[in-house]
Amino acid sequence: MPEQLANLIGVGLEWVVAVSGGLIVAFWVGLVVWTWRDIRTRSADIFAALLAALLALVFGPIGVLLYLLLRPKQTLAEQYDRALEEEALLREIEEAPACSSCGRPVQADWQFCPFCEAELRHPCQQCGQLLNPEWKRCPHCGARPGQTPPLPPLPAYVPPPPTERIQPLEPEQVAE
Repeated sequence: MPEQLANLIGVGLEWVVAVSGGLIVAFWVGLVVWTWRDIRTRSADIFAALLAALLALVFGPIGVLLYLLLRPKQTLAEQYDRALEEEALLREIEEAPACSSCGRPVQADWQFCPFCEAELRHPCQQCGQLLNPEWKRCPHCGARPGQTPPLPPLPAYVPPPPTERIQPLEPEQVAE
């Protein structure tokens, strides 16, 4: 009986060791796969990806900790978004309107430069909106610069309202 009990305990321990070993190997492989996928989102360099995966494969959890310390902070998508934001900010700065005479920054709705008093825009003669001097037409009403506004239309002829018929006066009524 003690021999059977020892044999049963031995078989149970073998199963525990086998399952634990399988879990450890699965965890180890999972760390390598996670490291590979993570570095591919952070770097386009295949050498860096292979090195990170090899680090996780050889050193396991300690290799992954080393990788976490050394990996790039931003993913490629985050780097791309940041570059787009920077480019948009630079474009915004470059597109800020400037006075054609003195070069100082002005606002888009100013008619005159407050620094050198140069005329930046002139009002449309039809609608009054400010126009760039280079424009050939007003974008608001379509008038050409220098074109005089059209006269308002004449009112249509309206006959006077009908009144009572006036009877002609007799000559004797006039003398009275």
